[in-house]
Amino acid sequence: MSLDVHLATLEQRHSALEDEISSAHAKPAMSDAEIRELKRRKLQLKDEMERLRTGQR
Repeated sequence: MSLDVHLATLEQRHSALEDEISSAHAKPAMSDAEIRELKRRKLQLKDEMERLRTGQR
C-alpha cells in the first residue's frame, strides 16, 4: 500500500470517528468512558497521520 493511500485511509477513519463522536454526544446511552475511548482512537490516528507526513518529507 502506498503512503498516499495509507494516509487517505487514515483520514477516512479519522473523519468517521469524528462523526461517531458527534453523534455520541447526542446519545444519552453513550457513556463518558466510551466517548473518551473514541477520542483516544481519533487522536492516535491523527498522531499516526502526522508521523507519516513528517517522515515523508
